[in-house]
Amino acid sequence: MNHILVVDDERDIRRTLEAILAEEGYAITTAGNAAEALDLVRDAIFDAVLLDIWLPDRDGLEVLQEIRRMDGGTGPEVIIISGHGTIEAAVRATKLGAYDFLEKPLSLERTLIIVKNAIEARRLRVENREFQQQLTARARVTGESVPVKALRQQIRLMAPTNGRVLIYGESGSGKELIARAMHAESLRADRVFVELNCAAIPEDYIETELFGYRHSALPGGPPEKRGTFERADGGTLFLDEVGDMSLKTQAKVLRALDEQQFTPVGAAQPMRVDVRLIAATNKNLEDEIAKGNFREDLFYRLNVIPFYVPPLRERKEDIPLLAPELLREFGRQYGRPRMEIVEDALMALQQYHWPGNVRELKNVLERVLILNPQVTRIERKHLPVLVARSPGRRGEEFSSLQQAREAYERDYILRKLEDCHGNVSRAAEILGLERSHLYRKMKALGINAKEV
Repeated sequence: MNHILVVDDERDIRRTLEAILAEEGYAITTAGNAAEALDLVRDAIFDAVLLDIWLPDRDGLEVLQEIRRMDGGTGPEVIIISGHGTIEAAVRATKLGAYDFLEKPLSLERTLIIVKNAIEARRLRVENREFQQQLTARARVTGESVPVKALRQQIRLMAPTNGRVLIYGESGSGKELIARAMHAESLRADRVFVELNCAAIPEDYIETELFGYRHSALPGGPPEKRGTFERADGGTLFLDEVGDMSLKTQAKVLRALDEQQFTPVGAAQPMRVDVRLIAATNKNLEDEIAKGNFREDLFYRLNVIPFYVPPLRERKEDIPLLAPELLREFGRQYGRPRMEIVEDALMALQQYHWPGNVRELKNVLERVLILNPQVTRIERKHLPVLVARSPGRRGEEFSSLQQAREAYERDYILRKLEDCHGNVSRAAEILGLERSHLYRKMKALGINAKEV
């Protein structure tokens, strides 16, 4: 339901507009002065504001400017109304961002048409803004490994359908990227992509995040909030970490999927939506079903098209493609010149195990860029010690006990040197060694303190 704010100091006009617009199916809030109107706009979501140019406490055009300053590009369309309309006032209002200008006495037919058009204009503006933001985010699946090529092929086949998708993979492996790529190649690509991380929302609030609320459903809160299902209408809704939802919330999501409608908290009537759902999890949902933590019927609704995103350690050959792309992305973000990553550093990145997957790789490269503002060529020495060191290997991969002992000593000494910012004397003191003894150890193990 679209929400309209009527601002006029004449009670009869407020009541007349409220009655007529409510009859057309709009939710109406009214205000009699500028201060009250601005408080409402700060706290609630409105699609349109009918704003009188003459208010007892402030000029209406000043209020218009204030609304425009606070809206962040997604605020309401403002329609100026006045009993003393002039061409000069109309031109000024338009320049300040008003959608249109109405003269009193109002033509109800014209008012309804303008309100309808203003609401549609806001919808298109908000959707276009969200779409443009999505274009700046990476929605391309980078890599030439066999698993990534298979993923791209699967996306091309499944994206144009409306089938629900369930993406499996470890934390940080790139499940959100797959979801965005699915949306970008779908028939809904020109509509919104809305994301909700179910694990990040407290249980008490997740229902309102999903379905929204009306009529001050939360004490002290704004009178209306659109949930993710409503915001994603016509587009794609991505529920990340869906395995962390409670059984109570799962039941409501199941019903919304079955009926393609839901009732916002505090609303009297259900709302019908057209949403393509993509879900993701780092859990084995079949195990969660066996434990009683996940509904089997919801699992079958979600698992129409299963995707598996392999961890980075299983596709290390993609790192030479991923790393430069991430550096370009961070370079644009921080206004840095193009950075090159040399072969030795790439080798170190490929040798590391990456327990945090692509997210950890992103964090490492961002850290390198921030800590080395003058560097344009990233070498192994610029990487964090745990990444730059010789590849950590499991015990069965060493050919002898001596080799395993030396690898452990090297890693341990490197960590202590990093803790001491390369200060050998301080590291020797912590390790309980003479400085000369530590230098001999470092030489034998191939450690250069200047590179720590």
